[in-house]
Amino acid sequence: MRRLWLLFAQAVTVCIAVLFVVTTLRPDWLARNPQAYRPNAASELLPSTESTATQAPTSYAPAVAVAAPAVVNIHTTKRVSVSRIPLPPDPVLRKFFEQVPGFNQTQQATSLGSGVVVSAKGHVLTNLHVIEGADEIIVALTDGRQANAKVLGVDADSDLAVLHIDLKQLPVLDFVALNPTKVGDVVLAIGNPFGVGQTITMGIVSALGRGGLGINTYENFIQTDAAINPGNSGGALIDTQGRLVGINTAIYSKSGGSLGIGFAIPAVAAQKVLTEIVKFGFVKRGWLGIEPQDMTPDLARAFGLERASGVIIAGVMRDGPGAKGGLKVGDIVQTIAGQPVNDTQRLMARIAAQAPGESLELGIYRNGRSQNLTMTLGQRPVKPK
Repeated sequence: MRRLWLLFAQAVTVCIAVLFVVTTLRPDWLARNPQAYRPNAASELLPSTESTATQAPTSYAPAVAVAAPAVVNIHTTKRVSVSRIPLPPDPVLRKFFEQVPGFNQTQQATSLGSGVVVSAKGHVLTNLHVIEGADEIIVALTDGRQANAKVLGVDADSDLAVLHIDLKQLPVLDFVALNPTKVGDVVLAIGNPFGVGQTITMGIVSALGRGGLGINTYENFIQTDAAINPGNSGGALIDTQGRLVGINTAIYSKSGGSLGIGFAIPAVAAQKVLTEIVKFGFVKRGWLGIEPQDMTPDLARAFGLERASGVIIAGVMRDGPGAKGGLKVGDIVQTIAGQPVNDTQRLMARIAAQAPGESLELGIYRNGRSQNLTMTLGQRPVKPK
């Protein structure tokens, strides 16, 4: 009897030891459903399937199906003069040889770009640099149709051009309404990079209102990391509903390829250029005939200002709208239509956004005191094509 009791005690001890080890090292063995052991683990670490499906669609094919047919390939040709033999480095000798009859020969250069059909009447938006200097422009649709394009008008200040093609039943891409694009929105870039054919890339809106890049006179770019490469210029930047939010225009690159920094002209600005070119043949912009200069801390101290704010008027055109409105050299523009302004780019953009003939109120600082001037805008001279 005592022996049986000892065996029973030893068996119980061994079982308790095994249970302790298992509980310590592998507690999930004791649960038939691991999530039942930690009921809050899944809800704490993983989003619900329903929420994930709502926030991140598995495909953007519906948006592409809406937009892609309206994005066209643009083929341009132009005649260029090239020398038959390498020119010498000396500028005098180069000029001499260039004037020798028969030394140069004419060749045809071709290039590729993209465009967007934005009207059933055959209006196509693209970049000016895509078609600049071209002797022939051919627009190719995704359905295989092609047409020679006519240039309706260009806007060098925004690097946009409006073409016209004479085709029926054209696919049209709608502009996004009121420019609701936000940083972080998913966007798709559609174009013809490197001439390989229509290509779709995806990214997000990285920033809004990018300027100071030295690309255009008026810069208010959408920055995106959707891959944009040579040949994408003039193509569409669309949202996930297939609406046009921008015209792909430029990239920042040290290699010639995409580095994740691309720029697009906002659809609202492109639509205004389209409307004005179709109506007038050019874009009407407000103009004061002034030469502005950014304020610096040193200049602020020289003018007796507590901080570097506002824009200095460094030059005023004689008999221009600004001079007639009372602006003088040395005035500091601090507000425009009641809104503060602190750099030349925004000042000129705000003036240009107004229609010629409209009144504009400027808040200026002159001779130690602030005052308001009201002036009538003129029309900005149009750059020659």
